[in-house]
Amino acid sequence: MKTKRLSKKVEEILNHQVLKEANAAQIYLSYGTWADEEGYAGVANLLFRHSQEERNHMMKVIQYIQSRGGRAKISALSAPPKDPKSLLDCFENIFKHEVDNSTAIYEIVSLTQNEKDWATYNFAQWFVKEQIEEETLAMDILDMLKIAGGEKATDESLLYFDNKMGSMDDEAELARNVSAVAP
Repeated sequence: MKTKRLSKKVEEILNHQVLKEANAAQIYLSYGTWADEEGYAGVANLLFRHSQEERNHMMKVIQYIQSRGGRAKISALSAPPKDPKSLLDCFENIFKHEVDNSTAIYEIVSLTQNEKDWATYNFAQWFVKEQIEEETLAMDILDMLKIAGGEKATDESLLYFDNKMGSMDDEAELARNVSAVAP
């Protein structure tokens, strides 16, 4: 009996998203280690938590593919980008990455709409909402950095910024509830 309920194209694009989420986790992890080395423990904490969040997104896609009778593919990761030059550069790069990820999610939505795969279309809506939250968070952080002085920020304003980042709640509540381990 045929149990696969994903077209080849949908399965491929979802597997591409698995890789994008895994690479995103690596980017956040890499930037987190950079921030920690630079003495920004609060920023590092935020980035390490986001790395795990991206891994949870990857697992969410894997579990969906498998639940629809497909086969999730695990691919080699890309090397993370070079270290940022500053906190502003770090979060500008993160924002660009999140916009790129949003574009990939929109491609999934478009394909599933064209194929009338309403189950996957519905699944992808969670990611659309998540990307709105991720882009907003990155823009809010960039705004805070610019208010602090951007590239010319004082040590005092960067210390305040770093402390704020370390104590910041995760904005994407839905993402925190996603886990690869059943409760």
